[in-house]
Amino acid sequence: MPFTKLGLSEAMVHGVKAMGYVEPTPIQLRVIPSILAGQDVIGSAQTGTGKTAAFALPILSQLGSHAPGPRVLVLEPTRELAAQVETAFRDLARFTDLRVAVVYGGVGYGVQTSAMRSGVDVLVATPGRLLDHLQRGTFKLDAVQFLVLDEADRMLDMGFLPDVRRIVERCPRQRHTSLFSATIPPEIDSLVKWAMKSPQTVEIGMRRRPAETVKHVIYPVADDQKADLLRDLLERVNYDSVIVFCRTKHRADRIGMMLRKNNHAVAVLHSNRTQREREDALRGFRDGRFEVLVATDIAARGLDIANVSHVINFDVPQHPEDYVHRIGRTGRAEASGDAFTLMVAEDESHVRAIERFIGQQVERVKLGDFTYRYTRLFEQPKAGEATATTVQKVRGARIRGGYFYGPVRRRR
Repeated sequence: MPFTKLGLSEAMVHGVKAMGYVEPTPIQLRVIPSILAGQDVIGSAQTGTGKTAAFALPILSQLGSHAPGPRVLVLEPTRELAAQVETAFRDLARFTDLRVAVVYGGVGYGVQTSAMRSGVDVLVATPGRLLDHLQRGTFKLDAVQFLVLDEADRMLDMGFLPDVRRIVERCPRQRHTSLFSATIPPEIDSLVKWAMKSPQTVEIGMRRRPAETVKHVIYPVADDQKADLLRDLLERVNYDSVIVFCRTKHRADRIGMMLRKNNHAVAVLHSNRTQREREDALRGFRDGRFEVLVATDIAARGLDIANVSHVINFDVPQHPEDYVHRIGRTGRAEASGDAFTLMVAEDESHVRAIERFIGQQVERVKLGDFTYRYTRLFEQPKAGEATATTVQKVRGARIRGGYFYGPVRRRR
């Protein structure tokens, strides 16, 4: 079904065509008619499936021309997501006179205050900074007709749910509410019952499964050799672009510094970086100026980073859901990708939890010609457990006798 058959306004159809979209994705096919019909919606879909357009298009279609507002409020957990969603709304609304603004922390209040006083139709915001503005009396939410709670489980993880509740209380009771979340834990379920009216649930694919086009591999290694193994992997793997996920900000900085010394073009992304540094890192990674992005889980959800060929978990995530979100940075929109995880002995329980969560056992492999130190992870496994092999199945790799031989050139 083409976009022209979904009931969208003419301006939105033009906006979609200008962005190069040809046919709606499955979540767009399900969500757009529901929002146009006035139905509250709970949406869940794998990353890279067009979720933002699924709620932006029907909302913008119903706004008409510019009017006092804001009439649309979209809450996002991070600055990066807020900026990204604001850009999507602006692009889709390019053939209208609707005004879009974004509000988040880490920058001054002046520009944000001026934008709000000049009048906006769509406000995209993070909860903390939005509450600051509300307490300052910069603007009110009395005119909100559409409320979108995006990445709700991520806002829960970051401790934003109390702020979200206070914000929702300031919105009119008569409104349309959409909520998008990878999982619905009890805290989110209570928010749904309180903030929404008979919502329709739209679930595309299984919430806990990564994209089927992603190949998963685990590299058991001694803890003091993780950095060496990462360096050798990047020298041998045939990649386009790589995101390396670390558990802490300090480790991300340290790994970024190590890779720069090894002549990699590297950007680092975590919450201690300034807003300008974070924007430069994402922009440089998208346009190819940086080939490797070293990040904490701030980059694991929702960010629109296309054509990532590999994700490497330098640290095993402690929550299975975070593994799925990290891996979701590759294999987007049916493209293929590789997901490597470096595993030390203390990670065993977390890896088993991930395997149970995604419903599959991940192959353990050893990198050929890498001089391993002993780790008990290489001992004979118990029945039913995976064993580490020396066969590495990487796209484009040359293999002899189960081992790599010779360098594999990186793609440019």
